[in-house]
Amino acid sequence: MTIETFAIIAFFILGFGLISGYLEKTVITPPMVFVTFGLLLSTQGLGMINLNPDSEGIRLIAELTLILVLFTDASRINLQRLEREFTLPLRLLGIALPVIIALGTLLGYLIFPEQFTLWEAAILATILAPTDAALGQAVVNSRQVPVCIRQAINVESGLNDGICLPILFIFFSLAGMDEKGEGLGFWVLFTTEQLLLGPFIGVAIGYIGGWLVTESVDRKLINHAFENLSVIGISVLAYASAELVGGNGLIAAFCAGLTVGNTATPICQCLYDFGEAEGQLLILIIFLLFGATMVFPTVDDLNWQIIIYAVTSLTIIRLLGVAVSVIGLRLQWTTTLFLGWFGPRGVASVLYGLLLLEQQAIVERELIFSTMVTTVLCSVFAHGLTAFPGAHWYGMQMEQASDDLPEMKIVHDFPVRLPWLDMRRH
Repeated sequence: MTIETFAIIAFFILGFGLISGYLEKTVITPPMVFVTFGLLLSTQGLGMINLNPDSEGIRLIAELTLILVLFTDASRINLQRLEREFTLPLRLLGIALPVIIALGTLLGYLIFPEQFTLWEAAILATILAPTDAALGQAVVNSRQVPVCIRQAINVESGLNDGICLPILFIFFSLAGMDEKGEGLGFWVLFTTEQLLLGPFIGVAIGYIGGWLVTESVDRKLINHAFENLSVIGISVLAYASAELVGGNGLIAAFCAGLTVGNTATPICQCLYDFGEAEGQLLILIIFLLFGATMVFPTVDDLNWQIIIYAVTSLTIIRLLGVAVSVIGLRLQWTTTLFLGWFGPRGVASVLYGLLLLEQQAIVERELIFSTMVTTVLCSVFAHGLTAFPGAHWYGMQMEQASDDLPEMKIVHDFPVRLPWLDMRRH
C-alpha cells in the first residue's frame, strides 16, 4: 500500500467519525460501511489495496486484533453475576453453541461430500459458530427489546468466540492428524499442551498483571493513559508467554481477560475505555481489509454449495440450535425466532478464517475460507439491514406481553464491546 492509500483510509475514518452519531440512528452499521469502503479500495475497485488475505501485514493486524478482542470481551464478563442472573445466555452458550457446531458439521459433510473430511466440516462449522452483536447494533440498542433479551445477545457474543477457540484448535489437530499421518499419541500430547498450558499461563499472568496494575493505581504510581495501555501489556504478555512454553497464546489471552475482569475490578473501566477506542479501530480495520482482500477473490470460487451452506448456517442451523436451548424456559415463539435470526457472524469468524489459512495440513482450507467469507458478507448486510425493523417488530410483540413472562426478567447490564452499542446512552 502507498502513502496515498493510507491518507485516503485516514480521511475516511475521520469522515465516518464525523457522522457516526447520525448513522447509528439509521439501518447503516459501521461494519457495512467499512466493508463497502474496502470493496472500493480493492484490486477490482480502485486498486489501492493489493494484498492477499494471508500476507504478513494482514496476519499481524489480525493476530493483534484477535488477542485484544478475546482479552477485552472476556474482561467484561462477571462470572458470579452470569451464573446467578443469566440463564438464557448460559443456555445459548452451553446448549445452542454445541448444537450449532454439530448441525453445521453435518451440513458441511453432506453438502461437500467429495471435498470435506468430517474434521474439515467441523472446522467450518466452528469458525461460523461465534456471533457478533456489532452487525445488528439496533437490536441491543433498542429500548423496545426487553433488557433480558438484549443482554442475552450481548453476553453470548462476548463469550462464544473464546469458547469456540479451543474447539477450533482441537479440530485443527484432528484434521492435521488425518493429513500428516502422525501417531495418535503425538496429537493427544500436542492438543493437551495447547489447551492446558494456555489457560494456566493466562490465568497466572491475568491475576498477577491485574494485581500489579491495581496496586500501582492505588499508590498513584501510574497515570490514566498507561493504565489503559496495560490492556496491551497484559494481553500480549499472556499470549507470548503461552506460545513460548508450547501453549496456545490466544486461549491464554482470553483466560487472562477473564481473570482480570473478575479479580481486578477497580481497573476494569480502563479495559472498557480501551475497547471503545483503540480496540474498535482495529476491528473496523479488519472489516475494511475483509472487503478489500477477501470478498472479490471468493467470487471466483462461488457455487451453489457455498451459497446453500451460507444461507442455511445463518437461518435454519442457528434457529434450531436456539430452539433446542430454550426448551423449558417458557419463552414466546417470537422470542425464539428473534434470537434465532439475530446471531450474526462477524469479526471472530474472519479472524478464525485467517488462522485457518496458516494450517497447511488442511487440504480444503481455501474452500472453507471462501464459505466463511460468503457467510460473513451475507450476514454483514442481512443482519445490519434487518436490525431496526426486526427490533421494532419484536418490541411491538412484547408491548402486549405480561410482566410475568421470563423475557421481562430484570437483569443488570454487562458492558458491551462497542461504544455504538452502549445501551445506557439510549
